[in-house]
Amino acid sequence: MAKIGYIGLGLMGAPMARNLMKAGNELVVHNRSQEIVQALVREGATAAHSPQDVAEQVEVIFTNLPDSPDVEKVALGENGIIEGAHDGLIFIDNSTIKPETARSIAEKFAEIGVRSLDAPVSGGDIGAKAGTLTIMVGGDKGAYEQVLPLLEVIGKTITYIGDSGAGQIAKA
Repeated sequence: MAKIGYIGLGLMGAPMARNLMKAGNELVVHNRSQEIVQALVREGATAAHSPQDVAEQVEVIFTNLPDSPDVEKVALGENGIIEGAHDGLIFIDNSTIKPETARSIAEKFAEIGVRSLDAPVSGGDIGAKAGTLTIMVGGDKGAYEQVLPLLEVIGKTITYIGDSGAGQIAKA
């Protein structure tokens, strides 16, 4: 299985991360609130001290954050994913953000060999816990095909929509 990073362990992110771990994936996690991080560490995850630290250790990195500025900061800010990113990393953002933000992040990541997917989810915390979310995906088609088995762990209905930002447009 894959070595996966997960940043943003709130109401949706924590159960999604747990499902990925239960499926046999190795998980590296980061969150502002340490309580949930420590709970996941007790379940077998590894804690990271920053988004950069997560990116340095994994092949695929998920984010699930409140809004566009949060995703931009975690992805592109100081100690962000971009500072630990490596060629071949796949970035999957499950947040609901502005399509233009998704496109901008994808463009910056593409410059350094990171492929991006905006993959907002629908189905609430019940769907997150059950692994039955609906996921609308925009971005790199090859990356989508590569991570589809991971998306199938957290979602039931998964649709590739098109280029970067298309997942966000479909959800809106």
